[in-house]
Amino acid sequence: MKVFQIGAAGGVGRRLAQLLTDRGDQVTGMHRNPEQGAVVAASGATPLIGDLIHDSVQELATKFSGHDAIVFSAGAHGTGADMTTAIDGTGLEKAAAAAASAGVSRFVLVSVFPDAGRDRETSAGFEHYMRVKKSADVYLTHTDLDWLIVRPGTLLDDPGTGTVTAGVAIEYGTVCRDDVAAFIDAALHEPALSRVIVELTGGSTPAAEAVADVLAATGPRPR
Repeated sequence: MKVFQIGAAGGVGRRLAQLLTDRGDQVTGMHRNPEQGAVVAASGATPLIGDLIHDSVQELATKFSGHDAIVFSAGAHGTGADMTTAIDGTGLEKAAAAAASAGVSRFVLVSVFPDAGRDRETSAGFEHYMRVKKSADVYLTHTDLDWLIVRPGTLLDDPGTGTVTAGVAIEYGTVCRDDVAAFIDAALHEPALSRVIVELTGGSTPAAEAVADVLAATGPRPR
């Protein structure tokens, strides 16, 4: 496959690129800051400068052209409400429109578990982030893309096990970034798993088996 990653220098993005390139896929990793190019290259992906805020839909579509799938794992990462809206919200909408324009129908969005952070007092910025992420999910489900939305629990940097718990509705928990990447890697190579929202936490099921289980439970989605 030829996979285009948005947010390729991030914790999930660089782990996913390594898995994809290890299996022989070609990965283009878009990054906004020039200094992130080395991080993207180290993961095995081909670095490409791009900016969800300043690039037009057509400029993004030109970058996407020729790829088989888009993975969107970009985020504002606590840089403020305006940046959250611009990247996690408007940026997702621009990327979806660009994917459609470029004829790249497969689109995987890394979102957030609805219960994340509810075990502590939250800030206005956090609540804004959660609203923007939910609106982005809703927006993507209204497109004609072959979308897949993955909602991981609280992300951990601990070494992964390659095993997860996945389903359309599961109990909240944590999950290692390694294992989120493993699930998306497997899901990208199962095109029938499409137009469904999957919640994801740590667990005991191998990632590829978890993908197969979700597919069996939901069935191929009608277009």
